[in-house]
Amino acid sequence: MQIQKSFKDSKTSGCLYLVPTPIGNLQDMTFRAVETLKTVNFICAEDTRNTGILLKHFEITTKQISFHEHNAFEKIPQLIELLKNGYSLAQVSDAGMPSISDPGHDLVKEAIAHDLTVVALPGASAGITGLIASGIAPQPHIFYGFLPRKAGQQKAFLEEKKNYPETQIFYESPYRVADTLSHLLEVYGDRHVTLVRELTKVYEEYQRGLVSQLLEAIKQKPLKGECLLIVSGHDVNQEAYQEKEVDYVALVQEEINHGYKPNLAIKKIAKQYQLNRQELYQTFHQIRR
Repeated sequence: MQIQKSFKDSKTSGCLYLVPTPIGNLQDMTFRAVETLKTVNFICAEDTRNTGILLKHFEITTKQISFHEHNAFEKIPQLIELLKNGYSLAQVSDAGMPSISDPGHDLVKEAIAHDLTVVALPGASAGITGLIASGIAPQPHIFYGFLPRKAGQQKAFLEEKKNYPETQIFYESPYRVADTLSHLLEVYGDRHVTLVRELTKVYEEYQRGLVSQLLEAIKQKPLKGECLLIVSGHDVNQEAYQEKEVDYVALVQEEINHGYKPNLAIKKIAKQYQLNRQELYQTFHQIRR
């Protein structure tokens, strides 16, 4: 059990700040994020060249430390020592929230294990930003990041998730989107999906429709730029209700065959199975038209 009071503990150790960066539009950088990057002792950057452009734009002169998936194993102990010695660090990814598709999570776990303060700043997140404008139910949702690249592994992954009711968020390369949509169509069926491209940039684009419709659109105009997919979840309630409709309609018809008038048969089945009589009435007569 551990309790962290982020801004009240009088520790001699430093603080690890998780600072989100813009996913395209530099104006999405927050005042707090800029101030934090200016005041910390070091910035742990996924790509120092990429982050350097951001720092130059906001006139931030804080020294960078290279920290990415290929050197994380050796760098994390060094960063923990800096924090223990009272230095404050900001960790940034190339774009968006730290710890998402970068080694930040491992650094966070290690800092927590050493009872060091970890503070996350709010900011840009491609998955959530795309989700709320997708037109697909924003909650509940599941974020998966990048899908497996190999076709067999991707299909196996989708097979495990196909009955999940939550909206699903995936990152994908523009060169693999067509294959991924084909696999989705094969495994999930023709669900509603939104393809978001170049989020927050000048060529930002949303393609909304069924999987089959997006596949056809991509054939006509190949994709460019960074992409993410928002996929509607498996609608368990709708399928169950449809099955129930068929069953209940059949039960009503069975009562009619035994001599009941339609309205009395509907009333009887609705009462017996605790259904909305009016809905059952409408469903029965729509099917029997």
